[in-house]
Amino acid sequence: MTMSKLTKVLATAGLALIAAGAAAIGEECAEHKTAAKLVNDYPTATRGDYIYGCMLVNGTTRDVLDKCACSIDVIASVLPYDQYEEAETIMSVRQRGGESVAYMYAPAMLEKVKNLKRAQVEGEIRCF
Repeated sequence: MTMSKLTKVLATAGLALIAAGAAAIGEECAEHKTAAKLVNDYPTATRGDYIYGCMLVNGTTRDVLDKCACSIDVIASVLPYDQYEEAETIMSVRQRGGESVAYMYAPAMLEKVKNLKRAQVEGEIRCF
């Protein structure tokens, strides 16, 4: 085998190895993104709002920032975003008061709010 043929064979083998590695990394990344999407389905703005409110209540130190960020991460791991959003909406509408929001106290609505409060308590227990 001549030197040019050997170089071509090695170059081809190297390219095949690189392509196989890239495909494997691509598959791993695709799996990781899917898993991350399922766990981290809360929008950044929602997480930021929660952290901001948490820091207003607990203080504005770096330590509190870390604890509040941990807390929303725990909530996100316990409660899917759609359920979080429903409970937040129910609590927001209730603040208006009056007879027009009486339906927000139905057992189904109460259960959604209780689930959010349970998730928040879990976050406090784990993070604070």
